[in-house]
Amino acid sequence: MTILTRDEAKTILEKVVSLSKADGCEANLNGGTEGNIRYARNSVSTAGETKNVDLVVQCNFGQKVGTATINEFDDASLAKVVARAEETARLAPESPEFMPVLGPQKYAESKAFVDETANIKPEYRADSAAASIGPARDKDATAAGFLNDSANFSAMMNSEGLFAYHTETNVNFTVTVRTNDGTGSGWASADDNDVRRVDTTATSAVALQKAVASREAQALEPGKYTVILEPNAAAALIGRMFFAFGARQADEGRSFLAQKGGGTRLGEKIFDEKVTAYGDPLDPRVPAATWNQSGQPVEKLSIIKDGVVDNLFYDRYWADQKDVAPVPQPSNLIMVGGDRNLEAMIKDTERGILVSRLWYIRALDPQTQLYTGLTRDGTFYIENGEIKFPVKNFRFNESPVIMLNNLEELGQSERVSLFGFSAVMPPVKVREFTFSSLSDAV
Repeated sequence: MTILTRDEAKTILEKVVSLSKADGCEANLNGGTEGNIRYARNSVSTAGETKNVDLVVQCNFGQKVGTATINEFDDASLAKVVARAEETARLAPESPEFMPVLGPQKYAESKAFVDETANIKPEYRADSAAASIGPARDKDATAAGFLNDSANFSAMMNSEGLFAYHTETNVNFTVTVRTNDGTGSGWASADDNDVRRVDTTATSAVALQKAVASREAQALEPGKYTVILEPNAAAALIGRMFFAFGARQADEGRSFLAQKGGGTRLGEKIFDEKVTAYGDPLDPRVPAATWNQSGQPVEKLSIIKDGVVDNLFYDRYWADQKDVAPVPQPSNLIMVGGDRNLEAMIKDTERGILVSRLWYIRALDPQTQLYTGLTRDGTFYIENGEIKFPVKNFRFNESPVIMLNNLEELGQSERVSLFGFSAVMPPVKVREFTFSSLSDAV
């Protein structure tokens, strides 16, 4: 009972909603199977599989809202969870930002569920770990990694007749390889709905190659450099910026999209014209849910077009306050790239630094999107179109807003995992990227 069909989920939710005597009732049913294997020091440490289904019921009396959760689905349990949600609602204070449940909506169907991923067996997980551990050991290195696969469903119904249903699979693999002399480290990842597009052996080989190549790194003076950020490194900075595209943050003066003196920067060109980004749950590279937790349809949405801020995100409450149509935040992120691969970008670089990964990133100033963090797992000096030698890691102080105004080139986009959802991101070449100090960490 971990992946309920549309009809099975609908039957349970109809029963739940019919039991409620509240002014409004919303029920969410979520469940699935998750499998994993974890290894460290060239040895598997944990492996397993979990299955679960949860029901969350939310009831309201006026603007007083109560919620209850259960994972039993007999008639008595369903009656109990509805009664508990209603009791909690009666005791709750009024919510000043309460919005009533939506009526029926129309949703496109996203093809995010792949049978091959849903049918992953423990043997596949074990083989993925072995394909990482064996080559690392042969190169006098140590591998640590985590593979997680999932097959899930989500269903939602409310007392106004809304019903939504979605199924999705995912496999995510990350691996770190460190040389046994302690001087080299490499990291790589793979993420997809379709396990047939995930090559854990090749991903492990990338991490191993970076680890071996990054041994005995040399120190460079901190300063401003031309930098090529690989897609995962670019996503770590640029992806954070998109969480600041909320209209409320801008209207209240809390983001870089706030206009001095009031208003927002919607419609302004604030990035290089090569920057275009959007969300699209039907994109076959990153298929995602076509509805959100409020039951709103999530459709293709332009966010930045040719450097111009094309849309801000409005939740239902803030849209109501501003008397505009809601604009739900996308369920994925796609940044348009160029035609050339990473190797070609390196070949055209006279002097610069290749960054494989950024980590320990922290916000310094939300109104300028200034962040600090460290490079990690393979940082290399480029000269005359060739990688000359590994360099010691840097601390950086940089804003993706400024970075995307110093843009030189975008490469071929590829899928990456980004803060719990998936994205398509290119490698990014920028000038005057600010490294503020050295880091002795490997």
